Amino acid sequence: MRKHILLTGYPRTGKTTLLKEIIKDLDSCGGFYTEEIIQNNERTGFKIKTLNGKEGILAKKGLESKYRLGKYGINIKDLEEIGVEAIEQALKTKEIIIIDEIGKMEFFSEKFKDTISKILDSDKRVIGTIHRDLLGLVDQRQDTEILEVNLNNHQEILSRCKSLLQNSSIQKIKGT
Repeated sequence: MRKHILLTGYPRTGKTTLLKEIIKDLDSCGGFYTEEIIQNNERTGFKIKTLNGKEGILAKKGLESKYRLGKYGINIKDLEEIGVEAIEQALKTKEIIIIDEIGKMEFFSEKFKDTISKILDSDKRVIGTIHRDLLGLVDQRQDTEILEVNLNNHQEILSRCKSLLQNSSIQKIKGT
């Protein structure tokens, strides 16, 4: 049985939007997602937002940090104190853990990497997004469904995710 669902695809294909659509009908989930920071019609960074309302900065242009990816300074403190804390709390109290994203920025944090391994090996379900370059971490796992998102297949992916959730032993869709 495949209990984990990970969305992948090229940047700006709507992975996070689709993830939010999937989780809006779920009970007992916790974790975090990311959002772009847009200023003057330009992406200047990324926020971390937890499902229980906490918010921080994951990365931003001009942010002083020893961790950098392209033009962005990475904020390990907010990633660990907000993002990792949210998924660790979800591991203790929820049935489904939301992670957006398992990506290059997040992998600057050893605490994040350790927590991802622990969560994927737990009895909890993970629904999230994963950067294409990190698929090697999960592509051999028999418990993980990897779905490729593009600009034209959102309805198909949404239907597939709902089917996987309804047919699993963890049935936490509202109204089921």
